Amino acid sequence: MYVKLFLGLVAALFALFGAASLANPVGMAGSLGVVVSGPNGAYELRGIYGGVSLAAALLCAGGAIRPSLTLPALWFLIVYMGGYVFARGFALLLGPAPTSAYIGFVAFEVIVLAGAILALRATRQP
Repeated sequence: MYVKLFLGLVAALFALFGAASLANPVGMAGSLGVVVSGPNGAYELRGIYGGVSLAAALLCAGGAIRPSLTLPALWFLIVYMGGYVFARGFALLLGPAPTSAYIGFVAFEVIVLAGAILALRATRQP
């Protein structure tokens, strides 16, 4: 039950972020202090933040609804969020540190990664 709720919540958050990024990628990036220039910048953000986030929302929603998709959704979150957490940690070593606007992203990524690991452990048979 908790695994389904977790995947459903993550799906909703990915869907909101993906829709906002698809609709207004330059505004979304600007709210984080990221400058996007030219049509290719907006096009790229729509694909990466909009499209990938909406696809992640679909997979997580599928995992919440269909038991056959639960493990693939959890593994996806572990790999996807794990990649972000690793890269952000490595980026801190390279410097400079990000502004406080990114704390929400980092917190989301760490919490989802930890939640997915715990959910995966909870779904495993002894």
